[in-house]
Amino acid sequence: MAIDFTLKNQYNIDDLVRIVALLRSPGGCPWDKEQTHQSIRKNFIEETYEAVEAIDTGDSGLLREELGDVLLQVVFHSQMEAERNVFQFEDVVDEVCHKLIVRHPHIFADVKADDTEQVLKNWEEIKKKQKGFTSQSQSLMNVSAALPALMRSTKVQQRAAKAGLDFENLQQALDSLKGEIAELEAAVWKRDSGNVREEVGDILFAAVNVSRFVRCDAEESLTVSCNKFVERFRLVEQMAAQEGRDLKEIPLRELDVLWEKAKQNLQKQKNLCDGISK
Repeated sequence: MAIDFTLKNQYNIDDLVRIVALLRSPGGCPWDKEQTHQSIRKNFIEETYEAVEAIDTGDSGLLREELGDVLLQVVFHSQMEAERNVFQFEDVVDEVCHKLIVRHPHIFADVKADDTEQVLKNWEEIKKKQKGFTSQSQSLMNVSAALPALMRSTKVQQRAAKAGLDFENLQQALDSLKGEIAELEAAVWKRDSGNVREEVGDILFAAVNVSRFVRCDAEESLTVSCNKFVERFRLVEQMAAQEGRDLKEIPLRELDVLWEKAKQNLQKQKNLCDGISK
């Protein structure tokens, strides 16, 4: 049976809200009707990362598509709450508009903010008041536990630093990292598996501290390293295949030689690209 919906050449946000409501209605889609916040939680994460990838690749067409998928997730979750008479999509829009107005008093009121630093400082102070924070610990605890660990670590450390708990300089942060590595080595040799996991976490946390002092985003830095590793691995595998060999059969010493060769080839390509761009 056809649903009561008019097809158009151009749709707007009201149409999207209507479509999602229809898909969730008694006569709608069986899959859509079965979904809950938890069942599509991972979809929200995946769509967000796909939008981020579109940003990283500079693909505007893909970005338009992925932003639509992210928006769909917002509308879908809002519809589930509307069905429970808790809130609707319009309430989500209303709340974020109020938030933007209140947290930009230098635009919508008479507060003065001449630079980004002052804008961010005002934002944080207003946020604390709105959320009723009475201690710095509450600010740290408010950092979402669902964030990727490196991103969460950065935010927690930044807020701790603003509260006065931080290293005085880069060298102290580096010394802390070295100390954590030594503690991991000790735990490994003692075969203390529980402590090893803890020390690995401490090393990563200490590395994030170092990244803050050298002004490198830890999450982005690790992404670059992952991409670099994958590309080098691809070249090593390619070189091995040209010799008619399988990676699993090549001794580690020879793999190291191929790895270094792949590293040098990629560096030459990078230098060439940098020269052309200049």
